[in-house]
Amino acid sequence: MAASPFEVRTLSDRLMEVVRDMILTGVIEPDVPIRQDALAADLNVSKIPLREALVRLEQDGLVVSHANRGFFVRGMSATEAEEIYELRLKLEPDAAAQACLAANDDQRAVAQRMLAELDAAAAAHLPSVGPLNRAFHMALIQPGGRVLTTEITARLHVMADRYVRRHLEGNDRHLTAEAEHREILQAWMSRDAKVVRRLVAAHLEHTLRDLREEFGNVVASEGPVTGRSRKRV
Repeated sequence: MAASPFEVRTLSDRLMEVVRDMILTGVIEPDVPIRQDALAADLNVSKIPLREALVRLEQDGLVVSHANRGFFVRGMSATEAEEIYELRLKLEPDAAAQACLAANDDQRAVAQRMLAELDAAAAAHLPSVGPLNRAFHMALIQPGGRVLTTEITARLHVMADRYVRRHLEGNDRHLTAEAEHREILQAWMSRDAKVVRRLVAAHLEHTLRDLREEFGNVVASEGPVTGRSRKRV
């Protein structure tokens, strides 16, 4: 048997990241049973750590298990998007506002670098857009030192990742997101907590309105949406 590609790092952690990326990029499709034997063979690992990874991904809200049927990727829906963004609205504006006052020079440099990398990836429609968007938003929050808020927000961002990716796939949608991100970062770098709070809230509210418009009718008539959306992040 060939050497596992996950031996360099902790197997469980690395495997969870790999499977999560496969879910977020659509390699593993929603509402289709995850064939653990085949996936374990493809990844050159045993089924035990793979199952552990799937259980952890279920805790993150990306996977759901059904008795006697196994694991499935959760489908996307307006209902889920609504809840994700409403929770983000309760946490992120205040957290980013507090963090801008506490950030040191190194943390401020990280936020600038994350936005530059995100803009470049979005313009090129690279698959790294989702993680970079998450990294930028988290860079605005982490300096605040609010551990529970940071952990909960990070989980919400993982759940929002599929929506972010599909939003940025639309023509020039990344330009709107880029402008909003740049305005937020400018206020954050200026330590203007009041403006940061307002801009972050507006950014999330814009996205939520777009998601309501795009998915609402479909969810009401057909159930979960698994297709591709084309709106702002």
